[in-house]
Amino acid sequence: MRLHVISASFAGLLWAMPMAGHPAFAGPLDGPSITSNTLENGLEIIVIPDRRAPVVTHMVWYKAGSADEQRGKSGIAHFLEHLMFKGTKNVPEREFSQKVAEIGGEENAFTTTDYTAYYQKVSPAALPMVMRYEADRMENLVLTEANVIPERQVILEERRQRIDASPEAILGEAINAALYANHPYGTPVIGWEHEMASLTREDAIAFYNRFYTPNNALLVIAGDVDANAVLALAETYYGKIGRRAEPGKRVRPKEPEPSSARRVIYADHRVGNAVLRRVYLAPSYRNGEPGEAEALDVLASILGGSSTSRINQDMLLDNPVVSSAGAYYEGGFYDDGEFGVYAEPLPGESIEDIEARLDLLIDRLVKDGVTLTEVETARAALVRTTIFERDSQTAMAQIYGTVVSAGGTLKDIEQWPDRMNKVTPADVDRIAKKWLEKRRSVTGLLLPREGS
Repeated sequence: MRLHVISASFAGLLWAMPMAGHPAFAGPLDGPSITSNTLENGLEIIVIPDRRAPVVTHMVWYKAGSADEQRGKSGIAHFLEHLMFKGTKNVPEREFSQKVAEIGGEENAFTTTDYTAYYQKVSPAALPMVMRYEADRMENLVLTEANVIPERQVILEERRQRIDASPEAILGEAINAALYANHPYGTPVIGWEHEMASLTREDAIAFYNRFYTPNNALLVIAGDVDANAVLALAETYYGKIGRRAEPGKRVRPKEPEPSSARRVIYADHRVGNAVLRRVYLAPSYRNGEPGEAEALDVLASILGGSSTSRINQDMLLDNPVVSSAGAYYEGGFYDDGEFGVYAEPLPGESIEDIEARLDLLIDRLVKDGVTLTEVETARAALVRTTIFERDSQTAMAQIYGTVVSAGGTLKDIEQWPDRMNKVTPADVDRIAKKWLEKRRSVTGLLLPREGS
């Protein structure tokens, strides 16, 4: 029931909870194939057999996150995540968590812009138990003023600790708000404090009744299981839950085409060294043209995503002027994605000089293009790294859950390596010219401030 603000790339889905990591490769595991089914009530099920260890990961994903909130009710998706641990008509508060802990299992939950997920990692023998508890709270959650009001104070304190106490997080919120002038991605997942303070029991129940219905949910089971046995269990525990609502297709306000570059500057006495962050509005894997997202992943690797990248060679190795710098692409959103660069100058180096140097690197790449060697190296590294990540069954469950919850398909996942290996230098050159226009960006500067 902790907040995990994940802005993961569609290809950046292999993370150690809760942070995003490298591009997702989710080709078939050795052994039984990955299967998918849909129950009569609309619950989607994905089973990923992996018998290398007697462990199973059970995850329920609801296709609703902060971007699905009613305007003025920011933070309700994350607030409900907390409240889902408050007990049901059949189960007292904390019983579910205690039962998982008693058998040495793990559990957690996280909220993002596009989905909310709950997971347990237990022995295969405990799978029926966690299914029973999770299915129960899908339809029988009980909320009272006595458990809602104190938990509201918990999320407000969480915001103070995670956002207000972190200059980097404050800058990040300001950048997002500037980048998304119209789309709800500009609202923080945890919510704006003044709106969080007025969230009510009725708000939580309304969100629960609208979105926490089996026809808006995805069940992912990965580990030492048999697909047919899992389907039978799912039918037993989840199949009896009726549809409470029809959330319908996600229709969100569209972001207008950016017309001018924007800047955000935040100075704080807690800042030791200046930091530069720039984010470009870019397509996601779901809403981009075919091949664009894969090319953006390759572009990020070439520009600043590896030890051989241009930013690394120019600013960290040849003539060090920064303590850290790089580039990344986040394309895992349901709507628009982001392409970003960042740099933190070494003491004595000017943030203005660092920004000018970064601009020069980007302009040179856009003007002169990339080489075949750079593209081949980036493609191989992206695919190779993700293949190694298949050893984690939990990571595999996260990949499938994230992609499908954000509008993707199993086919998208399985064909990703083939699509990645088709990216050419011409593809990268084209998308660099198209998407790395400064008018599409927000540049954020985090600066030290004298005094208190």
